[in-house]
Amino acid sequence: MNTQLKKILKTILPISLGVFLVWYSYNATSVEDRAQIIKYITEANIFWVSISIIIGFLSHVSRAIRWNYLLEPLGYKPKLTNNILIIFLSYFANALVIRSGEVLRPTALATYEDVPFEKGFGTIVSERIIDVVMLLILILIAFLLQANIIISILEENGIGLIGSVAILICAIIGLFTAIKIISKSTSNIALKIKTFLRGIQDGVLSIFKMKHKWAFIFHTLFIWVSYVAMFWVIKFTVLETVDLSLSEILVAFIAGAFAMSATNGGLGLFPIVVSKVLVVFGISEISGDAYGWIMWIAQTLMLVVFGAISFLLLPLLNRK
Repeated sequence: MNTQLKKILKTILPISLGVFLVWYSYNATSVEDRAQIIKYITEANIFWVSISIIIGFLSHVSRAIRWNYLLEPLGYKPKLTNNILIIFLSYFANALVIRSGEVLRPTALATYEDVPFEKGFGTIVSERIIDVVMLLILILIAFLLQANIIISILEENGIGLIGSVAILICAIIGLFTAIKIISKSTSNIALKIKTFLRGIQDGVLSIFKMKHKWAFIFHTLFIWVSYVAMFWVIKFTVLETVDLSLSEILVAFIAGAFAMSATNGGLGLFPIVVSKVLVVFGISEISGDAYGWIMWIAQTLMLVVFGAISFLLLPLLNRK
């Protein structure tokens, strides 16, 4: 399979999956149910939707500030304005082409702030490592609070607790095996990979070299508390979900977080997954669908608006 075809498939398949899931969700509901869901969405309390969007916006600004803490030990301190615009632009790109934002961020940083691509990408890898750790902490908290429910959800999907642990162990073993093979190889491809990985390593090690460790920890906590908070406040937009507890919301949030990485910005899949989880907690499927769609529409609208603004402003503010 040639490179061009792979690129096309990587672009088309996630979008196609998202569109299919939207179609599936539409056809899986009756006319009356769809009318009720649309009614919930159109009559959603704008105040709480706005609060969710504001919290989401602040989390991205906090991520931009935190990014400079990773870049500073490498000898770079980009303008905060550029960081914010690049981050919004990258999330907007992810909504269009899955994972494209991860490449766009260091590329834009190299273009406007002269930070080498490998080092910029390395700091993004560092971010992702921290994000994974934070997500694992939230999963652990949710598991402790809702252990019976989470195990039943995994078993219903044919995975189970033992299966999940086995998959994780296999992935770790596979990663370390690949690293060992590359480290011993002397081929041109392996040498290029090693050079690239050294740049990434510089970015990863910047976590331990930074001067503002406590500020970095604060912003990391703020980002993830904001993620949960912007999800939590949406419960006030649907009458049936108002009484959901924080632990129940947390389980739905985690499911939604995984859905976001499967299709472009969670297109189609996010509302379905969130609804299925909320049904477990006694919420009707109609209210669960409405909750998921309101959350997805609010955050996607924010990324589209601010991403488009960033696309226009970034070159204008860096004309020189």
